[in-house]
Amino acid sequence: MTSRSEADDAAIEATKAPLLDHLIELRKRLVISIIAFIICFVLCFTFAKYIYAFLTAPLAHALAGQPNHHLIYTALYETFFTYVKLGMFAGLCLSFPIIASQLWLFIAPGLYRHERNAFLPFLAATPVLFLIGAAFVYYVMLPFAIRFFVSYETPGGHGTLGIELQAKVSEYLDFVMTLIFAFGLCFQLPVLLSLLGRVGIVSSAQLRSVRRYAILGIVALSAVVTPPDVFSMISLALPLVFLYEVSIWCVRLIEHRRAKEDAAREAGPTS
Repeated sequence: MTSRSEADDAAIEATKAPLLDHLIELRKRLVISIIAFIICFVLCFTFAKYIYAFLTAPLAHALAGQPNHHLIYTALYETFFTYVKLGMFAGLCLSFPIIASQLWLFIAPGLYRHERNAFLPFLAATPVLFLIGAAFVYYVMLPFAIRFFVSYETPGGHGTLGIELQAKVSEYLDFVMTLIFAFGLCFQLPVLLSLLGRVGIVSSAQLRSVRRYAILGIVALSAVVTPPDVFSMISLALPLVFLYEVSIWCVRLIEHRRAKEDAAREAGPTS
């Protein structure tokens, strides 16, 4: 564990405040976050048709040239509320950096300087990994999943009924947004395990020893959060296994750095 200097203790003492002051500060951060989300929601709702066009592009490409080259809605209000959900989805993504910064400004005064320096890289990595997961869904997994499901269309014949896709706009976009959130959150695995390693809850040796069980859990998780086809499951499982290995490497680097700091601190008074 990293030692605390007198300057760190003085900085923490300077930030101490009564409970009421902390509640006022929390209210301030929440108000700023809510206002940021509302502004981003209104902005994204204004451009909801463009967001809709972007998210439906993989399906439009898969259905190009077919007679069912469109989405349908069966309730009078369905398209409007679909645009509202799109605005909320995009608004949350757009306002996340502001919300995260407000959370950081609330908790940072209660951390020691070395703790703030250790936590900041993980905070910065969170949106980056989420974007990587979302991009992986949109550009890699989703086109293959759509082609897999569209392949189950069956042409009608003499004495038989055909099966034709008539996708609902709300159901398709719910499907896409759920996948983006699922992959984005699953791609936070290195951040989670690195933080646990940073505070000493797990070690790289422990992560290596339970690797086979972790892979089994990853496969089970991939089967739950992805569409029911083998490609979608593998599309999530393989990157997560890779990220697990990256997490072991990150925790090992943290342990090496901690060992060097401890050695330098022990050698300091004798030098």
